Amino acid sequence: MTGLMVSMIAFVAGVKDRLTSEKGATAVEYGIMVALIAVVIIASVALFGTSLRTVFTNITTQLNTVR
Repeated sequence: MTGLMVSMIAFVAGVKDRLTSEKGATAVEYGIMVALIAVVIIASVALFGTSLRTVFTNITTQLNTVR
């Protein structure tokens, strides 16, 4: 009976440790951060894409004329 109680206490302690672990929460937080960074990048490209393309096209044109 004592061995069974020790095993049960160890099992309950293991379950409690897994439930209070913050590894899962940390992974979720990193996932949210990556998703937000992706949204910012997509929004930036959508907003500034054509104007940046124009700037780089003008730079390329000017470099080609200098040669």
